[in-house]
Amino acid sequence: MIGFLGEYEATLDSKGRFLLPVGFKKQLPEEGPTQFVINRGFEKCLSLYPMKSWEPIFARVSQLNDFDPEVRQFRRYFLNGATMIELDSAGRLLIPQNLKEHAALEKDIVLTAAVDKIEIWDKSKYQQFFESFSPEAFSSLAKQVMNPGGLSS
Repeated sequence: MIGFLGEYEATLDSKGRFLLPVGFKKQLPEEGPTQFVINRGFEKCLSLYPMKSWEPIFARVSQLNDFDPEVRQFRRYFLNGATMIELDSAGRLLIPQNLKEHAALEKDIVLTAAVDKIEIWDKSKYQQFFESFSPEAFSSLAKQVMNPGGLSS
């Protein structure tokens, strides 16, 4: 399993490309996957999955009961916009225009580790997200999520 750590800033060029930070490249398996799936995140960000991380998620989503309307709704939203992208010869990834608009990405972006994927945020929105979350609120959330008997994973 791939597990990412870190937070890196990057810049989108005029075509919507960015260099995958070396810090993340070093955390990819030796064979260095060049293919990724980029998708809408749960917040106003994007999720970048190495294929090794995407495949089990896609397999699980594929096995859900298609006769359940909630499954169809989830599947449509989750897979809407999911796009396979590949590192170019310069180590850049191209963000599709529709996804760039979804996350309101302009020029300065932040790539942050999210266990088996990388989230891509507009830098100012990322900063606002953390400025609006107090240490007390974080402590309360940590207690709720990490305590035995708290939220399930």
